[in-house]
Amino acid sequence: MLKLSEKIYRVQFAELAVDAVLRMKGSSDLSHIQIIKKAGGKLSDSYLDEGFILDKKIGVNQPKRLEKAKILVANTAMDTDKIKIFGARVKVGSTGKLAELEKAEKDKMKAKVDKIKAHGINCFINRQLIYNWPEQLFSDAGIMSIEHADFDGIERLALVTGGEITSTFDHPDQVKLGHCDLIEEVIIGEDTLIKFSGVAAGQACTIVLRGATEQLLDEAERSLHDALAVLSQTVKEPRTTLGGGCAEMLMAKAVEGAAVKVDGKKQIAVGSFAVALRQLPTILADNAGYDSSDLVARLRSAIYDGMSTYGLDLLTPGGGIADMRELGVIESYKLKKAVVSSASEAAEVTSPQSGQYHSQCPTETRKMSVMKEEKNDDCIMKMQTCSRGFVATIP
Repeated sequence: MLKLSEKIYRVQFAELAVDAVLRMKGSSDLSHIQIIKKAGGKLSDSYLDEGFILDKKIGVNQPKRLEKAKILVANTAMDTDKIKIFGARVKVGSTGKLAELEKAEKDKMKAKVDKIKAHGINCFINRQLIYNWPEQLFSDAGIMSIEHADFDGIERLALVTGGEITSTFDHPDQVKLGHCDLIEEVIIGEDTLIKFSGVAAGQACTIVLRGATEQLLDEAERSLHDALAVLSQTVKEPRTTLGGGCAEMLMAKAVEGAAVKVDGKKQIAVGSFAVALRQLPTILADNAGYDSSDLVARLRSAIYDGMSTYGLDLLTPGGGIADMRELGVIESYKLKKAVVSSASEAAEVTSPQSGQYHSQCPTETRKMSVMKEEKNDDCIMKMQTCSRGFVATIP
């Protein structure tokens, strides 16, 4: 199992994720961030590279460096062997007729290449193969050609260069070209790739992951993608809550405080919501392989004693509780709010008699509005109930 929690990796990958997200300048579109996995080296060799890197090679006899590139991104057939590809049979009376057939195929391809050249480009990138004959024609015209780019890569490339993927070339004025300052080949490990610098989408970047095995790289990619997703949302909503079960335990405490003001059996329903909130730190401890009963009891005692910033410290052998603010364990407020709201909605059940949705909380309780503020240092908790049950927010 990958241990990105180790200090050297935790700090490095956190910096990689933060730098990549900050480059997007508030955008949450992760398609501007390319992740490339290359086996070899160590995880600590991973790095962030400005621009876009395509895991392909430049064509034979093509220039390996191109400045002020005008790029046509296409998804079209660039081969002349239609007869072989589709398995057709052609009956000719002489070798001369066969030569005429091949010449007709070449002339047709040359006409297609001429249409592409009419766009005024110096770089042609195609999702499909580019056969030797059209590749030679591009080379003679001084146009860099790149073939067989995967669909995800070519879509992202069109996005970051400001172009569009096209399949027809009859109207050059209607085709949107991509632009970048420099295209060049770079070597990562033992592989040769193509780097696009100075792309139209200046926030685009590439994270290159290195590692000993493909399994390690896959795990690193999943962890990094999760971090990027959370950070991209946090940039839009910068408020955070303390992690390690601290926020859930504080919410449970506030709900229990509101429950004592409810009369009769309704108090049980409100108290059940507090019990549900305490399940989150319990699950955290269980997943870490520790004694959840002991840890959650200690955390609850600490929270009720006024230690409002304490949570579960699962990096300590055997587990423990510690100040989450000092450890730097925080979570996205937007994510935390979504979790609590979704859980409240999931608590609604369908009535067999009416088929309508009802909250497990009594009607009177759901209509009641409770507001409680607890000021512990600079942590303010506001508890309120809504039509679907109790919802907690921590600004």
